[in-house]
Amino acid sequence: MNYLIIDKEEWDRFLGNLILSHTVFASVTDEFGQDYELIKPENIPGICYNKPKPATPLKSFFLPVKENVTSGKHSDKPRVILGIPNCDIEALKILDEFYLDKEFSDIFYKNRRENTLLISSDCFGIQDHCHCLSYNIKPYSTDNADLAIVHLNGKIALRIISGKGEDFVRNITVPTAAGDNAVASAIEKEHNATEALLAAANKRLPDSKATGNLVIDAKDDVWKKHSARCVSCGACTTICPTCTCFLLIDKPGFEKVKQLDACQYPGFERTAGGEDGLFELSVRFRNRYMCKYAWKSIKFRSTACTGCGRCIEACIGKINKNEIFMELAKS
Repeated sequence: MNYLIIDKEEWDRFLGNLILSHTVFASVTDEFGQDYELIKPENIPGICYNKPKPATPLKSFFLPVKENVTSGKHSDKPRVILGIPNCDIEALKILDEFYLDKEFSDIFYKNRRENTLLISSDCFGIQDHCHCLSYNIKPYSTDNADLAIVHLNGKIALRIISGKGEDFVRNITVPTAAGDNAVASAIEKEHNATEALLAAANKRLPDSKATGNLVIDAKDDVWKKHSARCVSCGACTTICPTCTCFLLIDKPGFEKVKQLDACQYPGFERTAGGEDGLFELSVRFRNRYMCKYAWKSIKFRSTACTGCGRCIEACIGKINKNEIFMELAKS
């Protein structure tokens, strides 16, 4: 892997100039935790590098909770999102399959994707529920992002991933230098250490394909048992970086509003005639795992769970999907 090296102070100065011409969001740590914030000069020093992970999934930048799809409005100002974990970068792949379909693409999603430069952040270390490696996803990006960033020993190392990233680097106005073997070796050491942590933390967790088979074969009593604590809040689906169900709501004046929906909401599958295939809580609960690990793996090339662990962290009922899968694998 080849790297471009910039002094951290020079990088901060570059970001200060960049926000004059671009809308820049970055992962920032404060007293409330870690999440994306709109970058202004005063919060540049608080940008978080190489620490998993922002509370908000990347999809929120491309799929607003609610938008008028008949307005045709979109921002012309280029956008940069900095500090994205690879679980979110990988999640964009299946969203791209949905919304950038050759026969019918979503113009709003497409405009946002084309107008956004993605700078991923290699994860050095893990959180309690990180399990990307179990689904064959590395804790660092090698594709789908435009650049990857590492903060190491007072230096910023940029790894070019796409042509858009190469063009961006070409316009960096502060002094840069080519990374040497020592830099690449130090970063690789961090990569290996993080992968070792992930492997040790999730050694009993089945991979994505095995999980799909377990979910398909699981009996009704399994879903009734584990859904008993579910309150149907939909937090798991709304916080998921790949879940993307939505409603189209007709408004007066020929307006149409696209609103994100969640399969865990009561009434999600209710029809005008009153039929509801997901009326029972346990059936609705099972549906989410069938969708992620069985059905989408047949229809799409990309994985529908990237192992970010946000659904576990957000669950009001303290339901841990990984514990369910390890229990199924054990039985």
